[in-house]
Amino acid sequence: MSQMALRNVNAVLLTERRNRSNSGKKRAMKVELLSGCNDENLDLSRGVAAANGCHFQQPPPLPAYGAPQESTLAMETAPATELGSAELEYVVSEDLKELVDAHVQLTTLLERLDSKEWLVVCEALTHTRQLSIFHTKLLLPILDVVVGLVIKSVKNPRSALCKTALMTSTDLFKAYRDQLLDLLDPLLLQLLLKASQDKRFVCEEAERTLRGMTTSISPQPMLQKLQPYVNHRNPRVRAKAAMCMYNSVSRLGADGIKQYGMEPLIQLAAAQLNDRLPEAREAARKLVIDLHTAYCKCSPDVRSKTDFDAADSDKKRDPWEQFCLSKLSPITAQAVLRVTCIAT
Repeated sequence: MSQMALRNVNAVLLTERRNRSNSGKKRAMKVELLSGCNDENLDLSRGVAAANGCHFQQPPPLPAYGAPQESTLAMETAPATELGSAELEYVVSEDLKELVDAHVQLTTLLERLDSKEWLVVCEALTHTRQLSIFHTKLLLPILDVVVGLVIKSVKNPRSALCKTALMTSTDLFKAYRDQLLDLLDPLLLQLLLKASQDKRFVCEEAERTLRGMTTSISPQPMLQKLQPYVNHRNPRVRAKAAMCMYNSVSRLGADGIKQYGMEPLIQLAAAQLNDRLPEAREAARKLVIDLHTAYCKCSPDVRSKTDFDAADSDKKRDPWEQFCLSKLSPITAQAVLRVTCIAT
């Protein structure tokens, strides 16, 4: 190998040794910076770091001893806490008080019910409840608009606003009763949907509203409103509708069932006996038992001529059994008779 080649190899080896030496100094200096605990060591370390081409980042100042410290999480969540700082109180109807300035509140009621601020809407809903309880006649001219805005709040995904709207719906049912029949269809659908959802906070309130609805509105028109939802594609909606049907039929009594018609009611109840959900099946069983009781109590003219002709041909057969066999398919009739047989 020539002398020139040996010089080049020696130069490369020397350069590598210098680079290793410098990197070792920098690592040692970094350890010293991390382990130093007083200002003199820090100042000396900054000077050494600057001489070796390293940049030292000034750490944030530490708070004084005993000073209150605010965590990063608290600082990040502060705006959200501030927005939700206003606590919403759910007041039952019995604890509501009469509005002193009812006419003044009425002038801005529709505007506040349609506000984009949910707390403003909640306050307006509470005023709507007070007006419906203590100043029923004042809301009548704008009742259709009020119900539409209440439905809008029921559909809102914010649970607190939805629950307040449901409580408002209950008070409207109690105050206006059958006057709400023409406005009921869109509200009824939303009530059944809310009572069918998984959020228990809203579901329980919607169920109370449905009970208030079936208690306040006359059962015969209520049954006509509920009948389409008994065949709804959502099984939970069907179950809630079946419970409402039972609540309404239980208010009819024997004479009301006679007037409405035993045949459509027994067919409706029989169809729900094989539903997917236990809640619907339980409502159907209760309805079948009530219909059987009413059939036994009703006067003879309730039963059709077909019933008596069949009874004359087979006097050993129970009249209720003959009625079920004449109005239902054999399999469905057996399911109904099994329910009444167990109940009796």
